[in-house]
Amino acid sequence: MNEIDMIITHTDNWVKNVIMKYNICPFARREVERGTIRYLVVEQTKVKLVLKALIEECQFLDAHPEAETTLFILPRGFEGFYAYLDLIDMATDALIDNDYEGIYQLATFHPDYCFDGELQDAPANFTNRAPYPTLHIIREASMELALANYTDPETIPERNIAFCQRKGSDFFVKLLAECMGK
Repeated sequence: MNEIDMIITHTDNWVKNVIMKYNICPFARREVERGTIRYLVVEQTKVKLVLKALIEECQFLDAHPEAETTLFILPRGFEGFYAYLDLIDMATDALIDNDYEGIYQLATFHPDYCFDGELQDAPANFTNRAPYPTLHIIREASMELALANYTDPETIPERNIAFCQRKGSDFFVKLLAECMGK
């Protein structure tokens, strides 16, 4: 298996064995079962090239409605969480600058994700931890439809945090390692 396939496999394992299995995202199962999640490994490490690739992926999604969503995986260059946070700000600006505001939104995941005010090893952080730095490109219209058909969507983050706190950090460290074949 080449490196790109391995990265995709690790990320797919995470989607299926963490996000879907434990219902972290109640909307993931449908897309996994339909095969509409696109996995894109972006090898660029320079911010300008990553942002260019992000906009190109939005254009791809525009032209391919059969792809519901993209996991835009950044295996190198954004291992540091603060550099990743800077990228998120620039990516959000790039969506706005390219007239994608209201069309696509980003959900963000990182191996070292840490919510503001949380300790690094707090279980709550695992709601947004993934094998690799990843930008999840979500179609806003699809999200609005999914949320309209979901009872109390505002409780999803609180439910996930409570679940993570019950399971504890060690549980998720082990789970993420298993996703990466360790």
